Amino acid sequence: MSLTLALALPSLDGIEKIVVFLLMLSILVVLHEGGHFLLARVNGVRVNDFAVGFGPTLLKWTSPRSGTNYRLNLLPIGGYCAMQGEDGKTSEAEQQRQFREKPGAPGGDNFQAKTTLQRLAIVVAGPVANFVLAYVILLVAAITFGIASATFSTVIGPLQDGSPGAKAGLQIGDKIVSVNGVGITDGNKLVEKIQASAGIPLRIGFVRHGNLQTVVVTPRAEQLKGKTIGRIGFIRVPQFERVGILAAFPIAWFEFADQAMGQLQGFAELVTAPAQHASSLSGVIGMERAASATQDLGWGPYLSLAAAISIALGILNLLPFPALDGGRAVFILAEMLRGRPVDPEKEALVHVTGFAVLMVLMVFVAYHDVENIINGKGVF
Repeated sequence: MSLTLALALPSLDGIEKIVVFLLMLSILVVLHEGGHFLLARVNGVRVNDFAVGFGPTLLKWTSPRSGTNYRLNLLPIGGYCAMQGEDGKTSEAEQQRQFREKPGAPGGDNFQAKTTLQRLAIVVAGPVANFVLAYVILLVAAITFGIASATFSTVIGPLQDGSPGAKAGLQIGDKIVSVNGVGITDGNKLVEKIQASAGIPLRIGFVRHGNLQTVVVTPRAEQLKGKTIGRIGFIRVPQFERVGILAAFPIAWFEFADQAMGQLQGFAELVTAPAQHASSLSGVIGMERAASATQDLGWGPYLSLAAAISIALGILNLLPFPALDGGRAVFILAEMLRGRPVDPEKEALVHVTGFAVLMVLMVFVAYHDVENIINGKGVF
């Protein structure tokens, strides 16, 4: 193996992180589709295929009761729920005209044959499933791994580019255990020591993947409220404290509400000032980069990130954008208000156009992610 090829391949640790991230993302997407599936079955809609992953089918089982094909596909990234009337086997526009314009027509297991309220419930069930899943994740995280407390650990959080800590080789997830040969376990005392050592070299002992290492870091001098302090450029990581089961329910709810409101504000800012906030967009590559860094901080922060991604998927799919669940919901609401459906061909044209715009946006976001990697903000 050439040196060039060796440098291009991620470490085993990096591969493991990617696998964990893809598994997490796949679960979020599959459970989103599970929301559609559950409401479809409750409302008597036939689901022809429910798949985990995309591409060629590796395993398939057909339910003798419902006739649904459950598939495990080659690429385990996401999944899909193909309902009767939306599976592409016949023209969706023709089925819309048949069932929506002729009430009482045969074919009651077809999505298009259902009432507007039933179809709306099925469409929004996916995003709702993401919200429920996010709350459950936060609840499990609070009970199992605890919640962030007011005290801090000695674990290194994200490092500022070009900071003394980054230049010395410290990495996110490193746990500092000593400074100048003196053991340290209190994150607050660690910060006090660093701030009192501006321009003074510190011999820092830390543990990385179970191995004890030592590095010399010289905190740079900065001004804070008229006082000179030392900093090595990392974000502190709070300690996590477990809570009781009963206390976890409201705590998880408040964290869910806080994350959801923050993301709604972010989407609003992106719409009102796209030029200013477009650089903050991240796609799958950007999410993997964030997940890779968060994994080094422990399962508590990682589950919080998983909940945040699930909330983002729910909000994104509810946006009134063609080809998304929110766009489909808008047409159903228009049908409810007008008392008659939108012309099927016009609806199909809007969805196709919206899908094309969505693909362009995804390419833009992916380019933004790759550009960050090229500029030194890589995944590994």
